[in-house]
Amino acid sequence: MYIRKTVRKYKDKTYVNHLLVESVLTDKGPRQKVICSLGDLSPKPPEQWLALARKLQDALTGQLALPGFADEDPELRQLIQSLPTQPTPSIDAPTTHDAASSSGPLVSVHVDRVTYEKPRPAGHIHVGLAFWKRLGLDQILHSLGFSERTIKLTCAMTLNRLIHPAAEYAMPDWIRATAMEDILGFDSSRLPHDPLYRNLDRLHPHRGEIESALAQREENLFNLGNAILLYDLTSTYFEGKASLIPKAKRGYSRDHRPDCKQLVVGLVIGREGFPRAHEIFEGNVQDRKTLPSMLELLEKRVGLAEGATIVVDRGMAYPENLAELQRRKLHYVVAARQNERDRYLAEFETIDTFEEVIRQPSPRNPSQNKSAVRVKAHSTDHETLILCLSSERVAKDRAIREKQEDRFLRDVAKLQARIQNGRLKQDVKIGEAIGRLKERYPRVGRYHSLVFNSKTRRLEATPNQEKREVAASLDGSYLLRTDRQDLSAQEAWRIYTSLTRAENAFRTMKSPLSERPIFHHLEHRVESHIFLCVLAYHLLVAIETTLLRQEIHTSWASVRDLLATHQIATIVLPTDQNGILRIRCSATPEPDHRVLYEALGVPIEIIRPVRTWERNDLK
Repeated sequence: MYIRKTVRKYKDKTYVNHLLVESVLTDKGPRQKVICSLGDLSPKPPEQWLALARKLQDALTGQLALPGFADEDPELRQLIQSLPTQPTPSIDAPTTHDAASSSGPLVSVHVDRVTYEKPRPAGHIHVGLAFWKRLGLDQILHSLGFSERTIKLTCAMTLNRLIHPAAEYAMPDWIRATAMEDILGFDSSRLPHDPLYRNLDRLHPHRGEIESALAQREENLFNLGNAILLYDLTSTYFEGKASLIPKAKRGYSRDHRPDCKQLVVGLVIGREGFPRAHEIFEGNVQDRKTLPSMLELLEKRVGLAEGATIVVDRGMAYPENLAELQRRKLHYVVAARQNERDRYLAEFETIDTFEEVIRQPSPRNPSQNKSAVRVKAHSTDHETLILCLSSERVAKDRAIREKQEDRFLRDVAKLQARIQNGRLKQDVKIGEAIGRLKERYPRVGRYHSLVFNSKTRRLEATPNQEKREVAASLDGSYLLRTDRQDLSAQEAWRIYTSLTRAENAFRTMKSPLSERPIFHHLEHRVESHIFLCVLAYHLLVAIETTLLRQEIHTSWASVRDLLATHQIATIVLPTDQNGILRIRCSATPEPDHRVLYEALGVPIEIIRPVRTWERNDLK
C-alpha cells in the first residue's frame, strides 16, 4: 500500500486529498484500489507518509502493535480505530486458515521469543509470474487442453530457465529452495523429476501453436510490427554420443566444439527484439539451405506481410535465396559475401563522397564510445549497394590483407622457382598459372602487376602504390545489398545492424538461460528443452522492454539479482495462551524493489498473509 495525493479545483478553490491506495493484479493487468481517504496530509512531512501507510496496512490486516511501540498520535489512533480491521483468529480456530476468515479475542505475544523461519527468495519469481500471465501463457496452454497442474509445472520450468537454469532432475530442489510454492500455490515437497520430463513430452506437439498465439499476444500488448524481420542461426552442442537423435550431427560449430555433435537453431525476431518463430535443423545443414523452410514456417505461424523486409547475414545471401524472397514479394537487406565485396570494391574507391553515420550512445551505457562508421551507396539496375567503413574493423581487415599479401608474394616466388627450374616451360601455361594466382588472391592481386619476360624467363611482381593506398583506406569495409530503392545508405545500414539483436538473443539463450550443452537423449525432449529457453527469452524481452519504455536502462540479470533479496518468510509468534501463531508473508519491499515493481506494473505485495495456529499441548 502507498499514499497518493490528489488535487481538484472547484469554483476557484483548490482541494487537496490523500488516498490510501493498494496495487492489485486483475485479469486486465495491475490496477489501483482505493482503500480509504485520509484527508489533507500536507501539514505532515512527506517522509512520514510511508510509515503512516505501513501502520494503516498493519491495522487493516489486524496486525497488533508490540507493547511499548504503540503510536501516540491521537489523530492517527482515531483514524486507525475507524478503519474496518480484520479480527484476530482464536487459538481454538482450525489449524490452518486465512486471516480474513478468522475471529476471536486478541492475544499477547512473547516479544523476546519471536523468530522467523523458511525465508525464500521471491521477488524475481513474482515478476516472472506476473509477465507469464501478462503474455497470456496461462490462457494459451489452457486453450490447448493442458490441466492446471501441467500449466503450473510448465510455468515453474520456464521460470527456472529465466532465473536459475538447471537440468530437469535438479529443478525440484531449486523449486523447494525458492518461494515458488507460495506464489504458484502447489505442493512441491514431494515433487520428483519424472513429471518434469513427461511435461516436456506433452509440450512438444504444441510448440508451433503456443509460439503463434504468443506472437499475436505480444503484437497487441507491445504494439509490434512485422515490417522488418531478422533471421540468424546458431549451433548448440551435446554432451554424449546423442546416438538416438537423428538431427545431431557434426558441423560448423559456433561454440568452438567441433568434437561434439550439435543442432542448428534458427531464430526470427522482430526489430524490437521479440522472437517471432524458431526452428531446429540438423547439425551439419548449410546456412543458405535453411531460409526457404524458415520462410514457410513464418508464413504458417505469424504470417508474412507483402513488402516485409528480411535481414540476413552473408551466409544466406545466395542468388537462389534472394530469388525466393522476391518470389514471395519480400524485400531484403543482406551482407554481401567477401568475394562479392572485392568484385564491387572498384566502384567505391573514391572515398571523398562517404557520409558519416551519426550513432547514438547505448541507452544502457551512455558513456560508451561508439565506433565511427561511414557509408556510401551505389545503385545498379536492380539493387542498391552500400559500402560501410567501420573503425572497429580496420585493424582486423588490415591484418587479413597483410597476411594475404605475404602469402601472395610467397606463391609468386614459388611460381618463379618453377619457371627457373624448368618445370613450367610453355608461355601459355605460365599465363594460366598467373591468372589462377590472381584469382586466388583477389583482395591483393588487383594492386600487383605480374609481368613475365619470356626472354629472361623471369616473373616480376610490381605493386601499384596508389591502388595499395586506396585498398588500405578501405580496410574495415563491408558491403550491403538491398532491393529497396527507398532506403538511404544510412537507413539500410541501421536496418542491417539491427541483426545484432538476433545475435544477442542467441548469446542470452546460451549463457544466462543455459541452452547449452544439451544432455537429453530423445530428440523431442531436446526440442522441448530449446523451446523452454525460447519461452524464457520471451519473458526476458518483455521485462526489459517494459523497463526501457519507463526510461530504466538495465538488464534482466541486474533486476533478477536485486529482486532475489525480496523474500517470503514465516514469522513465529509465541503467545501467552499456550500457542504459537505463524504468519507466512512477504517482507516489506525496499525502495529499490518498489521502483522496479512500479515500473513493471507489478503489485508490491507478493502474497496475502496466511496465519497458522498451533497449540503447544498438542505436541
